Amino acid sequence: MSQFSSLDQFSYQCGVIDAFNEVVKAGVKRIALSHPTDTREEAQALIPFSEEICQKYGNHFYFDESPLLTDLFPISMNKGKFNIIYYRDEKDIQLYLELKQRKQQLIEQGAYCGEARRQIAVEYGHLLSYSDEAIERYLSQNNEKE
Repeated sequence: MSQFSSLDQFSYQCGVIDAFNEVVKAGVKRIALSHPTDTREEAQALIPFSEEICQKYGNHFYFDESPLLTDLFPISMNKGKFNIIYYRDEKDIQLYLELKQRKQQLIEQGAYCGEARRQIAVEYGHLLSYSDEAIERYLSQNNEKE
Protein backbone atom coordinates (compact mmCIF):
# COMPACT_ATOMS: atom_id res chain seq x y z
CA MET A 1 0.00 0.00 0.00
CA SER A 2 1.45 3.37 -1.01
CA GLN A 3 1.53 6.27 1.39
CA PHE A 4 -0.93 8.14 -0.83
CA SER A 5 -3.59 5.46 -0.55
CA SER A 6 -3.40 5.68 3.24
CA LEU A 7 -4.31 9.39 3.20
CA ASP A 8 -7.91 10.18 3.91
CA GLN A 9 -9.47 11.91 0.92
CA PHE A 10 -11.01 14.77 2.92
CA SER A 11 -7.61 15.84 4.29
CA TYR A 12 -6.05 15.49 0.87
CA GLN A 13 -8.79 17.67 -0.67
CA CYS A 14 -8.25 20.29 2.04
CA GLY A 15 -4.53 20.41 1.20
CA VAL A 16 -5.32 20.88 -2.49
CA ILE A 17 -7.80 23.64 -1.65
CA ASP A 18 -5.25 25.47 0.48
CA ALA A 19 -2.54 25.22 -2.19
CA PHE A 20 -4.81 26.36 -5.01
CA ASN A 21 -6.07 29.30 -2.99
CA GLU A 22 -2.50 30.39 -2.37
CA VAL A 23 -1.76 30.44 -6.12
CA VAL A 24 -5.03 32.27 -6.82
CA LYS A 25 -4.10 34.92 -4.22
CA ALA A 26 -0.64 35.26 -5.78
CA GLY A 27 -2.21 35.84 -9.20
CA VAL A 28 -0.64 32.72 -10.69
CA LYS A 29 -4.11 31.37 -11.52
CA ARG A 30 -7.30 33.32 -12.25
CA ILE A 31 -9.49 30.39 -11.22
CA ALA A 32 -8.62 27.05 -9.66
CA LEU A 33 -10.69 23.91 -9.28
CA SER A 34 -10.99 21.57 -6.37
CA HIS A 35 -10.65 17.95 -7.35
CA PRO A 36 -14.03 16.77 -8.61
CA THR A 37 -16.13 14.83 -6.14
CA ASP A 38 -18.54 12.04 -6.99
CA THR A 39 -21.36 13.28 -4.77
CA ARG A 40 -22.89 16.59 -3.79
CA GLU A 41 -22.45 15.60 -0.14
CA GLU A 42 -18.67 15.16 -0.57
CA ALA A 43 -18.39 18.61 -2.16
CA GLN A 44 -20.65 20.25 0.42
CA ALA A 45 -18.52 18.78 3.20
CA LEU A 46 -15.65 20.87 1.81
CA ILE A 47 -17.58 24.16 1.95
CA PRO A 48 -16.79 25.06 5.59
CA PHE A 49 -13.08 24.53 4.91
CA SER A 50 -13.40 26.48 1.64
CA GLU A 51 -14.98 29.39 3.51
CA GLU A 52 -12.15 29.43 6.04
CA ILE A 53 -9.38 29.18 3.44
CA CYS A 54 -10.94 31.79 1.16
CA GLN A 55 -11.19 34.16 4.10
CA LYS A 56 -7.51 33.51 4.90
CA TYR A 57 -6.40 34.30 1.33
CA GLY A 58 -9.00 36.93 0.42
CA ASN A 59 -10.52 34.72 -2.27
CA HIS A 60 -14.02 33.54 -3.10
CA PHE A 61 -15.52 30.21 -4.13
CA TYR A 62 -18.38 28.99 -6.28
CA PHE A 63 -20.00 25.59 -5.78
CA ASP A 64 -20.48 24.16 -9.27
CA GLU A 65 -23.02 21.38 -9.49
CA SER A 66 -22.55 20.97 -13.25
CA PRO A 67 -18.92 21.63 -14.17
CA LEU A 68 -18.03 22.95 -17.60
CA LEU A 69 -17.18 19.99 -19.81
CA THR A 70 -14.76 20.68 -22.66
CA ASP A 71 -12.18 18.81 -24.67
CA LEU A 72 -9.50 20.19 -22.34
CA PHE A 73 -9.98 17.32 -19.88
CA PRO A 74 -11.17 13.72 -20.21
CA ILE A 75 -14.96 13.65 -20.00
CA SER A 76 -14.98 11.12 -17.16
CA MET A 77 -13.01 13.52 -14.99
CA ASN A 78 -15.93 15.94 -14.56
CA LYS A 79 -19.13 14.52 -16.06
CA GLY A 80 -21.69 13.96 -13.32
CA LYS A 81 -19.26 15.33 -10.71
CA PHE A 82 -19.27 18.31 -8.38
CA ASN A 83 -16.60 20.94 -8.10
CA ILE A 84 -15.67 24.07 -6.19
CA ILE A 85 -14.11 26.92 -8.12
CA TYR A 86 -11.78 29.34 -6.35
CA TYR A 87 -11.23 32.85 -7.66
CA ARG A 88 -10.10 36.29 -6.55
CA ASP A 89 -11.78 38.64 -9.03
CA GLU A 90 -15.53 38.54 -9.54
CA LYS A 91 -15.01 39.11 -13.28
CA ASP A 92 -13.29 35.71 -13.56
CA ILE A 93 -16.20 33.70 -12.17
CA GLN A 94 -18.53 35.74 -14.38
CA LEU A 95 -16.39 34.84 -17.41
CA TYR A 96 -16.59 31.17 -16.38
CA LEU A 97 -20.39 31.30 -16.07
CA GLU A 98 -20.67 33.14 -19.41
CA LEU A 99 -18.50 30.47 -21.02
CA LYS A 100 -20.82 27.76 -19.71
CA GLN A 101 -23.81 29.69 -21.05
CA ARG A 102 -22.16 30.23 -24.45
CA LYS A 103 -21.44 26.50 -24.73
CA GLN A 104 -25.08 25.71 -23.93
CA GLN A 105 -26.26 28.17 -26.59
CA LEU A 106 -23.94 26.57 -29.15
CA ILE A 107 -25.33 23.13 -28.26
CA GLU A 108 -28.92 24.38 -28.61
CA GLN A 109 -28.07 25.88 -32.02
CA GLY A 110 -26.38 22.66 -33.15
CA ALA A 111 -23.16 24.64 -33.51
CA TYR A 112 -21.00 23.12 -30.75
CA CYS A 113 -18.45 21.67 -33.14
CA GLY A 114 -15.26 22.50 -34.96
CA GLU A 115 -13.64 25.83 -34.15
CA ALA A 116 -16.48 26.97 -31.85
CA ARG A 117 -16.05 23.88 -29.69
CA ARG A 118 -12.27 24.28 -29.67
CA GLN A 119 -12.58 27.96 -28.71
CA ILE A 120 -14.66 27.11 -25.64
CA ALA A 121 -11.91 24.74 -24.47
CA VAL A 122 -9.18 27.31 -25.20
CA GLU A 123 -10.98 30.07 -23.29
CA TYR A 124 -11.49 27.70 -20.38
CA GLY A 125 -7.78 26.93 -20.41
CA HIS A 126 -7.01 30.65 -20.34
CA LEU A 127 -9.29 31.13 -17.32
CA LEU A 128 -7.31 28.38 -15.63
CA SER A 129 -4.20 30.43 -16.53
CA TYR A 130 -2.73 27.72 -18.73
CA SER A 131 -0.27 28.78 -21.42
CA ASP A 132 -1.23 28.33 -25.07
CA GLU A 133 1.31 25.50 -25.25
CA ALA A 134 -0.24 23.74 -22.25
CA ILE A 135 -3.73 24.14 -23.70
CA GLU A 136 -2.60 22.61 -27.00
CA ARG A 137 -0.96 19.74 -25.13
CA TYR A 138 -4.11 19.05 -23.08
CA LEU A 139 -6.29 19.14 -26.20
CA SER A 140 -4.04 16.90 -28.27
CA GLN A 141 -3.46 14.35 -25.49
CA ASN A 142 -7.10 14.04 -24.47
CA ASN A 143 -8.37 10.77 -25.93
CA GLU A 144 -11.64 10.85 -24.00
CA LYS A 145 -13.54 13.77 -25.46
CA GLU A 146 -17.15 14.66 -24.74
